[in-house]
Amino acid sequence: MEIPPSIKMAVIMSSSQPNTSVAMPRWRQYWVLTKPRVTQLAVFCAVIGMFLATPGMVPYSVLLGGIAGIWLLAGAAFAVNCLIEQAVDAKMKRTSWRPSATGSIRPSHIIIFSIVLGLLGMVILWSFTNPLTMWLTLATFVGYAVIYTWLLKPATPQNIVIGGLSGAMPPALGWAAVTNTLPAEAWLLVLIIFVWTPPHFWALALYRRDDYAQSGLPMLPVTHGERFTLLNILLYTLILLAATLLPYIYGMSGVIYLVCAIILGLIFLAYVIALFISYSDGLAKKTFRFSITYLSLLFAALLIDHYFI
Repeated sequence: MEIPPSIKMAVIMSSSQPNTSVAMPRWRQYWVLTKPRVTQLAVFCAVIGMFLATPGMVPYSVLLGGIAGIWLLAGAAFAVNCLIEQAVDAKMKRTSWRPSATGSIRPSHIIIFSIVLGLLGMVILWSFTNPLTMWLTLATFVGYAVIYTWLLKPATPQNIVIGGLSGAMPPALGWAAVTNTLPAEAWLLVLIIFVWTPPHFWALALYRRDDYAQSGLPMLPVTHGERFTLLNILLYTLILLAATLLPYIYGMSGVIYLVCAIILGLIFLAYVIALFISYSDGLAKKTFRFSITYLSLLFAALLIDHYFI
């Protein structure tokens, strides 16, 4: 699920690099492989989808089962991602400390760990939600771990755009868990995250471009330069502002959400315009970090609007 990729890159990259001078206990090494901060954001978006899917409360069995199942399958996908990218991660300062990159966990152990997490997640989703949610979640994270990580990411600077659908799917997974359907409202939530992913991730890629150049991955700032990337960030942000108005236009949200979406969107746009006019790595980092806050607050506004209107 670069968000997307969007949800993969979102939170873990905003945290400071851990102190690698202190040996990491074995349990924590496996925990790191699941990229827990990214998983938290994915599950948060899925939970929002669950609550938006019903006018009342989500049954506890569906809520807890959905959270556990989606978390486990996401963790399995991220562990596979770490395995596939271990050579790339070893070349980048930001990721060279990961147990997969250092070789402190064997590839065979990562595979077994991922299989166990994935199977457990599938059983939980089948038992507590429905088969649609289980198969959709499995397809989402296989798409992320294999199609995006293995095929798209090293092949094209548009990797984050093309592969963004996987990272955008969590709210649809949550919606399906409650209703066993995927109506237009669920896809509107997916669209918002899908469009949010490029400006979010390319802001990070700009101030980490030396790292990506070292890795050999064809990220947009490396292949097309700073100005072209900034122009794309600006254009996608404008599209994002329009996309966030669709829930109100479609009738799935009210004035509370509309006001919040406009205010948050204008703040995000202000960051992007400032970045476009006068680029600096520091401002790119602030823009990236605000993009995470932006998405969290936007979805929280949807939830508040849903229950108070």
